[in-house]
Amino acid sequence: MDEEEEALLITSTTDRQSNGATGVVVFSTLVAVSGSYVFGSAVGFSSPAQIGIMEDLSLSLEEYSVFGSIMTIGAMLGAIMSGKIADKLGRRKDYTETLHQLPETRIFDLFQPKYTKSLIIGVGLMVLQQFGGVNAIAFYATSIFISAGYSSTIGSIGMVIVQVPSTLLGVLLMDVSGRRPLLMISAAGTCLGCFLTGISFLLQDLQETNGLNSILALVGVLVFSASFSLGMGGIPWVIMSEIFPINIKGSAGSLVTVVNWSGSWVISYTFNFLMTWSTEGTFFMYASICFLTVLFVAKLVPETKGRTLEDIQASMNPLTVH
Repeated sequence: MDEEEEALLITSTTDRQSNGATGVVVFSTLVAVSGSYVFGSAVGFSSPAQIGIMEDLSLSLEEYSVFGSIMTIGAMLGAIMSGKIADKLGRRKDYTETLHQLPETRIFDLFQPKYTKSLIIGVGLMVLQQFGGVNAIAFYATSIFISAGYSSTIGSIGMVIVQVPSTLLGVLLMDVSGRRPLLMISAAGTCLGCFLTGISFLLQDLQETNGLNSILALVGVLVFSASFSLGMGGIPWVIMSEIFPINIKGSAGSLVTVVNWSGSWVISYTFNFLMTWSTEGTFFMYASICFLTVLFVAKLVPETKGRTLEDIQASMNPLTVH
């Protein structure tokens, strides 16, 4: 085989591998978009339909809480299965030479001392993201607005209006301002949103409303929604994909996703009970967790903007560098 034939063979092989990789990326993107659409549809259905569902099916508060939180169970199962599939796909691809040189890992391998920092950051961000109350507000937005004496229709439309531009702005700013600053601003905004909503219910309990409590509730929920979409919604997932070594990314992705949806289940199931206990206390508690998120990011989360994966791994997991 002369040099020209060898070059043509290499080019042909590279093109086939590139086309195969492109197909996988397109398919993965389609799955992700479809999953987001289904999740949004489920939230959009359950939130305004809560009162009607409870009346038509004669559901108690406890029973509806199960209904409102049950879709997170499917998400947890999907996270476990997707991690196993990802690991298998990663070891079948003969052009991914790096993976062939690394030992096969299991989920228990994540708990080795050399991965401690990555695990704390990845799991911590997912726990704080959910326990800040995002899915409670998303699933039960209608009941929040009604409890505050505001129009649920206007409130729900307002949430959609602020979420879309905030998400786009977050995508644009992520590689300009960096992950950490945007994440801290986002967490601080969710803290403010929960605090304002808590104040609105506190004024209502004190019977010092004059319409102010309704306005504060609306502003609080909109500030929370916009702030969450700006960074807390997406950046933890980006950071998670950057802080784990390539040989454990599949297992790590499975674990943090299960943790994330487990937190979502806890929050969406307990929200109605917490609101019965104390409406303002519920949102003050969420505000406190959002404030802890700011401190967590400031103290532990590294800045990954403009750094190669190798540099990030060397600083995060020095024991894995040989």
